[in-house]
Amino acid sequence: MSVEYKDYYKLLGVSKTASQDEISKAFKKLARKHHPDLNPNDPEAEKKFKEFNEAYEVLKDPEKRKLYDSLGPNWQHGQNFQRPPGFENAHYNFGGAGGQQFDAGAFSDFFETIFGGGMGGGGGRARFTQGGPFGGFSGAGGFGGAGGYSRGPARGSDVNATLELSLEEAYRGGAKTISLQEQTIGPDGSPRLGTKTLNVNIPAGVREGGKIRLSGQGNPGRAGGKPGDLYLKVKILPHALFKLEEGNVILDLPLTPWEAALGAKVRVPTLDGAVEMQIPAGSSSGRKLRLAGKGLGGRGQRGDQLVRLMVQVPPKVADEQRELWEKLAAASTDFNPRTF
Repeated sequence: MSVEYKDYYKLLGVSKTASQDEISKAFKKLARKHHPDLNPNDPEAEKKFKEFNEAYEVLKDPEKRKLYDSLGPNWQHGQNFQRPPGFENAHYNFGGAGGQQFDAGAFSDFFETIFGGGMGGGGGRARFTQGGPFGGFSGAGGFGGAGGYSRGPARGSDVNATLELSLEEAYRGGAKTISLQEQTIGPDGSPRLGTKTLNVNIPAGVREGGKIRLSGQGNPGRAGGKPGDLYLKVKILPHALFKLEEGNVILDLPLTPWEAALGAKVRVPTLDGAVEMQIPAGSSSGRKLRLAGKGLGGRGQRGDQLVRLMVQVPPKVADEQRELWEKLAAASTDFNPRTF
């Protein structure tokens, strides 16, 4: 099967020397424009949205970007290349692509060939090294638990790692499979790199900084001692549409002047699917409307979605439109927004 090279820089409309900030801004602008919730029943928009996410998944990561740049359009001539040492383990990445939740089919054959599978919303990967002389995550005492290497059985130390989730995953919760690469000690005393797969139950509405405990999945105990626990600290990835303020979700909703003045019913994306919202007549830019229970948090503590109205004017107007604006201005002598 022939796999076509994809120019990720061209997809995002940035140069090969673009900074991480420039790449992030370009992605957010395109993702906002082509988000499926804002383009219902438009398969072309959904296709572009996935392409932008794939490009951002590579270019936002310095290691992936370095590998992608080194291969270039002639990548097929180097399919037996050796990836940089530790490339597969460069990040504690349990999450999806670019802050969105997709299945494995969200990535092209080109991406899967170069970077491998397992990057979709249902799976992930990470690395943690065990304690002791090999460094790694927190937990006193390495393999022997706190206080050094006693001769009797000793509980293994706990492990802390970061669990990256898309905003949608944090909102809905549910089962998630993660793959972790861990450095352990072999029978001959030398370090070994292995992989294990764990099932994690994500609490619905989990917030940034929340911790999920996996009992017995930390560092192994010594001399038959119990293993420590694995603590996953939740990190919610940036979203193309929404921002977070603690448990509340913030959405900026563009409106035309006439929708703000006359009132309108508009389609508003939420983490639970798009809904119809009534915009009250006489709404000003910056006004916030509340969708109760559409934010993050556990049962009885769920936040809201705040819809911030952003009135926008046409960048250009035809002669006929200009005349209508002038008539409106002339007839609106009783309104002056500047009272200072």
